[in-house]
Amino acid sequence: MIKGEIIQIGERSGLEYRHPRPEWSQLLEDIERSSFPTSDPEDLYNQTELEALTNDFPQGGFVGFDQGIPVAMGLGIQVFFNLDEPEHTVHDMMPGNGDSGHRPEGDWYYGTSIAVRSEYRRRGIGAELYGLRKTVCQKLNLRGIVAGGVMPGYTNHKNVMTADEYIENVKKKIIYDPTLSFQQENGFELLQALPNYIANPEIDNYAALIIWRNQNYKEEQ
Repeated sequence: MIKGEIIQIGERSGLEYRHPRPEWSQLLEDIERSSFPTSDPEDLYNQTELEALTNDFPQGGFVGFDQGIPVAMGLGIQVFFNLDEPEHTVHDMMPGNGDSGHRPEGDWYYGTSIAVRSEYRRRGIGAELYGLRKTVCQKLNLRGIVAGGVMPGYTNHKNVMTADEYIENVKKKIIYDPTLSFQQENGFELLQALPNYIANPEIDNYAALIIWRNQNYKEEQ
């Protein structure tokens, strides 16, 4: 029997979502690596880092199960983030070496990973995970969600436009990007390019800074 309360059953996917547990860390690593087979392993979670995260901030993560098998996950941490100085890399947010990057007093939720096994894609799981993350922001009174959005379509345009120009064209719906366009449809703003965010030579190591603002956020008195 799987431990952990079912937080939600996906309306479209039918997956049972639970908060992550440390003993699932190897299974979660397998999901991450199978979802991003071309990524540098140094940019992905490993078992030790997942154990640290699931101990530090389990309520900020969700694992989707299909008939008892974990097939998807959405993970994140609380952070302090300055939108006036937004440039950062994935390792700035996820230091490793036992540090998950989670800061309990942080006022933003930073989305560190959404991973779905390839055979489960196009079932609405990404949108369900975004919805669960937004619920975390509302429950914890966080300003919103920040993340580095992968921009896979840039590989076809990088020789004719800058990363910022590409993001602007996606924002204006002139170009469709499989990831950024989906994130925009889910209420995220596409702000700017993040150079050297991850090791991905196909897109010249860029990601896009994306944010979702929690309209119910209340300043602490």
